[in-house]
Amino acid sequence: MTSRRSWTAAGPSSSLADDGDEPTRERNEFEGSEGLRALLERLAAQDHGAWRHDREAAALMAHVVKRYAKLARKHGLDPWDAGSAAFDAMRSAAVRNADDPWAVVTRAVQVTMIAEERANGLLCSVYQARRPEFSTFHDPERFSDRENPLSDYHPALRVEPIGEGGDAEDVHEGTGIVEAVESAIAFLTLLGWPRTPARTALEYICARLSEVSSRATAWESLRRDIHGRTLLDLSSTSWNGLLRAVLGNPEPEVARTTAGRGILLRLLIGEPLRSLLTDDDLVLAVSLSAPAEKARR
Repeated sequence: MTSRRSWTAAGPSSSLADDGDEPTRERNEFEGSEGLRALLERLAAQDHGAWRHDREAAALMAHVVKRYAKLARKHGLDPWDAGSAAFDAMRSAAVRNADDPWAVVTRAVQVTMIAEERANGLLCSVYQARRPEFSTFHDPERFSDRENPLSDYHPALRVEPIGEGGDAEDVHEGTGIVEAVESAIAFLTLLGWPRTPARTALEYICARLSEVSSRATAWESLRRDIHGRTLLDLSSTSWNGLLRAVLGNPEPEVARTTAGRGILLRLLIGEPLRSLLTDDDLVLAVSLSAPAEKARR
Protein backbone atom coordinates (compact mmCIF):
# COMPACT_ATOMS: atom_id res chain seq x y z
CA MET A 1 0.00 0.00 0.00
CA THR A 2 1.38 3.35 -0.98
CA SER A 3 1.93 5.62 2.00
CA ARG A 4 1.05 9.31 1.84
CA ARG A 5 1.92 12.48 3.73
CA SER A 6 1.12 16.17 3.43
CA TRP A 7 3.40 18.36 1.24
CA THR A 8 4.65 21.41 3.09
CA ALA A 9 7.22 23.04 0.76
CA ALA A 10 8.12 22.95 -2.88
CA GLY A 11 11.46 21.52 -3.94
CA PRO A 12 14.22 23.70 -5.46
CA SER A 13 13.30 22.46 -8.93
CA SER A 14 9.63 23.39 -8.77
CA SER A 15 10.07 26.29 -11.22
CA LEU A 16 10.52 23.81 -14.05
CA ALA A 17 7.82 21.38 -12.90
CA ASP A 18 4.20 21.18 -13.96
CA ASP A 19 2.53 21.58 -10.59
CA GLY A 20 -1.04 22.62 -11.28
CA ASP A 21 -2.78 20.77 -8.41
CA GLU A 22 -4.29 22.33 -5.35
CA PRO A 23 -1.63 23.00 -2.67
CA THR A 24 -3.73 21.40 0.06
CA ARG A 25 -4.10 17.94 -1.43
CA GLU A 26 -2.26 14.96 0.00
CA ARG A 27 0.83 13.91 -1.88
CA ASN A 28 2.89 10.79 -2.21
CA GLU A 29 6.03 10.50 -0.15
CA PHE A 30 8.18 10.22 -3.29
CA GLU A 31 7.24 13.79 -4.16
CA GLY A 32 9.74 14.85 -1.52
CA SER A 33 13.47 14.43 -2.01
CA GLU A 34 13.97 11.92 0.79
CA GLY A 35 10.87 9.98 -0.19
CA LEU A 36 12.13 9.76 -3.78
CA ARG A 37 15.54 8.62 -2.56
CA ALA A 38 13.98 5.89 -0.41
CA LEU A 39 11.83 4.63 -3.29
CA LEU A 40 14.72 4.60 -5.76
CA GLU A 41 16.96 2.75 -3.32
CA ARG A 42 14.25 0.14 -2.76
CA LEU A 43 13.73 -0.34 -6.49
CA ALA A 44 17.50 -0.54 -7.09
CA ALA A 45 17.82 -3.28 -4.45
CA GLN A 46 15.18 -5.44 -6.15
CA ASP A 47 15.39 -7.36 -9.40
CA HIS A 48 15.05 -5.83 -12.86
CA GLY A 49 11.28 -6.30 -12.88
CA ALA A 50 10.70 -3.96 -9.94
CA TRP A 51 9.94 -0.91 -12.09
CA ARG A 52 7.41 -2.88 -14.12
CA HIS A 53 5.45 -4.52 -11.30
CA ASP A 54 5.78 -2.07 -8.38
CA ARG A 55 2.61 -0.01 -7.86
CA GLU A 56 4.50 2.86 -6.27
CA ALA A 57 6.88 2.96 -9.24
CA ALA A 58 3.88 3.24 -11.57
CA ALA A 59 2.51 6.10 -9.46
CA LEU A 60 5.94 7.75 -9.59
CA MET A 61 6.05 7.63 -13.38
CA ALA A 62 2.53 9.05 -13.64
CA HIS A 63 3.61 11.89 -11.35
CA VAL A 64 6.80 12.48 -13.37
CA VAL A 65 4.88 12.77 -16.65
CA LYS A 66 2.53 15.30 -15.07
CA ARG A 67 5.34 17.16 -13.32
CA TYR A 68 7.38 17.76 -16.48
CA ALA A 69 4.52 18.15 -18.98
CA LYS A 70 4.99 21.91 -19.35
CA LEU A 71 8.73 21.50 -19.79
CA ALA A 72 8.19 18.94 -22.55
CA ARG A 73 5.65 21.13 -24.36
CA LYS A 74 8.00 24.10 -24.10
CA HIS A 75 10.41 22.17 -26.34
CA GLY A 76 7.69 20.84 -28.64
CA LEU A 77 7.73 17.30 -27.20
CA ASP A 78 5.26 14.89 -25.66
CA PRO A 79 5.08 14.68 -21.84
CA TRP A 80 5.98 11.01 -22.06
CA ASP A 81 9.28 12.01 -23.67
CA ALA A 82 10.03 13.84 -20.45
CA GLY A 83 8.89 10.80 -18.49
CA SER A 84 11.31 8.61 -20.44
CA ALA A 85 14.17 11.01 -19.75
CA ALA A 86 13.30 11.07 -16.04
CA PHE A 87 13.13 7.27 -15.96
CA ASP A 88 16.64 7.00 -17.39
CA ALA A 89 17.93 9.48 -14.83
CA MET A 90 16.22 7.89 -11.83
CA ARG A 91 17.83 4.52 -12.48
CA SER A 92 21.31 6.02 -12.03
CA ALA A 93 23.20 6.06 -8.75
CA ALA A 94 23.87 9.79 -9.17
CA VAL A 95 20.22 10.59 -8.42
CA ARG A 96 20.04 8.30 -5.38
CA ASN A 97 23.24 9.78 -3.90
CA ALA A 98 22.46 13.44 -4.66
CA ASP A 99 21.67 15.96 -1.95
CA ASP A 100 18.43 16.73 -3.78
CA PRO A 101 17.36 13.84 -6.08
CA TRP A 102 14.51 15.83 -7.63
CA ALA A 103 16.85 18.66 -8.62
CA VAL A 104 19.13 16.19 -10.42
CA VAL A 105 16.17 14.55 -12.18
CA THR A 106 14.80 17.94 -13.25
CA ARG A 107 18.13 19.03 -14.67
CA ALA A 108 18.57 15.71 -16.52
CA VAL A 109 15.10 16.06 -18.06
CA GLN A 110 15.79 19.66 -19.05
CA VAL A 111 19.06 18.78 -20.77
CA THR A 112 17.46 15.84 -22.57
CA MET A 113 14.52 17.96 -23.76
CA ILE A 114 16.91 20.56 -25.16
CA ALA A 115 18.87 17.83 -26.96
CA GLU A 116 15.66 16.25 -28.30
CA GLU A 117 14.51 19.60 -29.66
CA ARG A 118 17.87 20.25 -31.32
CA ALA A 119 17.93 16.72 -32.76
CA ASN A 120 14.49 17.23 -34.33
CA GLY A 121 15.63 20.53 -35.80
CA LEU A 122 19.00 19.30 -37.06
CA LEU A 123 17.59 15.98 -38.35
CA CYS A 124 20.18 14.01 -36.40
CA SER A 125 20.35 11.70 -33.37
CA VAL A 126 20.00 12.94 -29.81
CA TYR A 127 23.55 11.73 -29.14
CA GLN A 128 24.90 14.03 -31.87
CA ALA A 129 22.71 16.94 -30.78
CA ARG A 130 24.32 16.81 -27.33
CA ARG A 131 27.77 17.41 -28.81
CA PRO A 132 28.87 21.06 -29.25
CA GLU A 133 30.28 20.52 -32.74
CA PHE A 134 26.77 19.64 -33.99
CA SER A 135 24.47 21.63 -31.71
CA THR A 136 25.94 24.96 -32.88
CA PHE A 137 24.57 24.46 -36.42
CA HIS A 138 21.31 26.11 -37.43
CA ASP A 139 18.29 24.05 -38.46
CA PRO A 140 18.14 23.11 -42.15
CA GLU A 141 15.72 25.09 -44.29
CA ARG A 142 14.55 25.04 -47.88
CA PHE A 143 15.25 27.87 -50.27
CA SER A 144 11.50 28.10 -50.88
CA ASP A 145 10.91 28.78 -47.18
CA ARG A 146 12.78 32.09 -47.34
CA GLU A 147 11.79 35.32 -49.05
CA ASN A 148 15.35 36.35 -49.89
CA PRO A 149 16.30 36.16 -53.57
CA LEU A 150 18.83 33.49 -54.53
CA SER A 151 21.42 36.18 -55.25
CA ASP A 152 21.71 36.80 -51.50
CA TYR A 153 23.20 33.37 -50.92
CA HIS A 154 26.79 32.25 -51.20
CA PRO A 155 28.17 32.34 -54.77
CA ALA A 156 28.74 28.58 -54.63
CA LEU A 157 24.96 28.11 -54.54
CA ARG A 158 24.33 30.15 -57.71
CA VAL A 159 24.39 28.49 -61.11
CA GLU A 160 24.28 30.26 -64.46
CA PRO A 161 23.57 28.19 -67.59
CA ILE A 162 26.44 27.92 -70.04
CA GLY A 163 25.78 30.11 -73.05
CA GLU A 164 23.48 32.45 -71.10
CA GLY A 165 25.90 34.62 -69.19
CA GLY A 166 28.03 31.68 -68.10
CA ASP A 167 31.65 32.29 -67.28
CA ALA A 168 34.10 31.16 -69.94
CA GLU A 169 36.49 30.13 -67.20
CA ASP A 170 33.97 27.52 -65.95
CA VAL A 171 33.77 26.03 -69.46
CA HIS A 172 37.54 25.89 -69.63
CA GLU A 173 37.68 24.13 -66.26
CA GLY A 174 35.28 21.40 -67.41
CA THR A 175 37.20 20.94 -70.64
CA GLY A 176 40.44 20.67 -68.63
CA ILE A 177 39.04 17.76 -66.64
CA VAL A 178 38.05 15.91 -69.80
CA GLU A 179 41.46 16.56 -71.34
CA ALA A 180 43.19 15.35 -68.18
CA VAL A 181 41.28 12.06 -68.23
CA GLU A 182 42.01 11.55 -71.93
CA SER A 183 45.71 12.29 -71.34
CA ALA A 184 45.75 9.82 -68.46
CA ILE A 185 44.24 7.14 -70.69
CA ALA A 186 46.83 7.88 -73.37
CA PHE A 187 49.59 7.63 -70.75
CA LEU A 188 48.38 4.19 -69.68
CA THR A 189 48.09 2.90 -73.25
CA LEU A 190 51.62 4.05 -74.06
CA LEU A 191 52.90 1.92 -71.18
CA GLY A 192 51.18 -1.35 -72.07
CA TRP A 193 47.60 -0.93 -70.88
CA PRO A 194 44.91 -1.90 -73.43
CA ARG A 195 42.80 1.12 -74.28
CA THR A 196 39.40 -0.33 -73.33
CA PRO A 197 40.40 -1.54 -69.83
CA ALA A 198 42.30 1.71 -69.27
CA ARG A 199 39.32 3.88 -70.19
CA THR A 200 36.86 1.79 -68.19
CA ALA A 201 39.09 1.81 -65.11
CA LEU A 202 39.71 5.59 -65.33
CA GLU A 203 36.01 6.31 -65.67
CA TYR A 204 35.28 4.08 -62.67
CA ILE A 205 37.90 5.89 -60.58
CA CYS A 206 36.59 9.32 -61.61
CA ALA A 207 33.04 8.30 -60.71
CA ARG A 208 34.19 7.37 -57.22
CA LEU A 209 36.15 10.62 -56.90
CA SER A 210 32.94 12.57 -57.52
CA GLU A 211 31.25 10.81 -54.58
CA VAL A 212 33.84 11.36 -51.84
CA SER A 213 35.57 14.33 -50.25
CA SER A 214 39.24 13.59 -50.97
CA ARG A 215 41.62 11.52 -53.04
CA ALA A 216 42.77 9.63 -49.96
CA THR A 217 39.20 8.59 -49.19
CA ALA A 218 38.64 7.54 -52.79
CA TRP A 219 41.87 5.54 -52.78
CA GLU A 220 40.93 3.68 -49.60
CA SER A 221 37.39 3.02 -50.85
CA LEU A 222 38.54 1.74 -54.23
CA ARG A 223 41.30 -0.37 -52.71
CA ARG A 224 38.66 -2.33 -50.81
CA ASP A 225 36.26 -2.47 -53.77
CA ILE A 226 36.69 -6.11 -54.75
CA HIS A 227 33.39 -6.10 -56.65
CA GLY A 228 34.50 -3.23 -58.86
CA ARG A 229 37.90 -4.80 -59.51
CA THR A 230 36.18 -8.03 -60.52
CA LEU A 231 33.88 -6.20 -62.94
CA LEU A 232 36.91 -4.51 -64.49
CA ASP A 233 38.61 -7.91 -64.81
CA LEU A 234 41.83 -6.72 -63.20
CA SER A 235 44.13 -8.57 -60.86
CA SER A 236 44.88 -7.24 -57.40
CA THR A 237 48.37 -6.20 -58.52
CA SER A 238 47.10 -4.28 -61.56
CA TRP A 239 44.29 -2.64 -59.63
CA ASN A 240 46.39 -1.45 -56.70
CA GLY A 241 49.18 -0.29 -58.99
CA LEU A 242 46.70 1.67 -61.10
CA LEU A 243 45.14 3.32 -58.06
CA ARG A 244 48.50 4.37 -56.67
CA ALA A 245 49.58 5.79 -60.04
CA VAL A 246 46.33 7.60 -60.85
CA LEU A 247 45.43 8.91 -57.37
CA GLY A 248 48.90 9.16 -55.86
CA ASN A 249 50.45 7.68 -52.75
CA PRO A 250 48.09 8.40 -49.81
CA GLU A 251 50.80 8.17 -47.15
CA PRO A 252 51.17 11.53 -45.34
CA GLU A 253 54.96 11.71 -45.69
CA VAL A 254 54.75 11.72 -49.51
CA ALA A 255 51.40 13.48 -49.97
CA ARG A 256 53.04 16.75 -51.09
CA THR A 257 55.58 15.11 -53.39
CA THR A 258 55.22 14.14 -57.04
CA ALA A 259 54.50 10.54 -56.05
CA GLY A 260 51.74 11.71 -53.75
CA ARG A 261 49.90 13.78 -56.36
CA GLY A 262 49.05 11.08 -58.88
CA ILE A 263 48.59 11.25 -62.64
CA LEU A 264 45.19 12.98 -62.63
CA LEU A 265 46.18 15.78 -60.29
CA ARG A 266 49.46 16.41 -62.09
CA LEU A 267 47.63 16.70 -65.41
CA LEU A 268 44.95 18.96 -63.92
CA ILE A 269 47.48 21.44 -62.54
CA GLY A 270 49.01 21.82 -65.98
CA GLU A 271 51.86 19.30 -66.09
CA PRO A 272 52.20 18.05 -69.69
CA LEU A 273 52.03 14.39 -70.70
CA ARG A 274 55.66 14.38 -71.87
CA SER A 275 56.70 15.39 -68.34
CA LEU A 276 54.98 12.32 -66.92
CA LEU A 277 56.84 10.13 -69.41
CA THR A 278 60.14 11.38 -67.99
CA ASP A 279 59.20 10.24 -64.47
CA ASP A 280 61.06 6.91 -64.37
CA ASP A 281 59.43 5.69 -61.15
CA LEU A 282 55.94 6.42 -62.43
CA VAL A 283 56.62 4.85 -65.83
CA LEU A 284 58.00 1.70 -64.20
CA ALA A 285 55.06 1.42 -61.78
CA VAL A 286 52.44 1.80 -64.54
CA SER A 287 54.25 -0.64 -66.82
CA LEU A 288 54.45 -3.29 -64.10
CA SER A 289 50.77 -2.88 -63.25
CA ALA A 290 49.61 -3.39 -66.84
CA PRO A 291 47.31 -6.45 -67.16
CA ALA A 292 48.98 -9.61 -68.38
CA GLU A 293 48.29 -10.78 -71.89
CA LYS A 294 46.29 -13.80 -70.71
CA ALA A 295 43.95 -11.50 -68.77
CA ARG A 296 43.20 -9.27 -71.76
CA ARG A 297 40.07 -9.85 -73.78
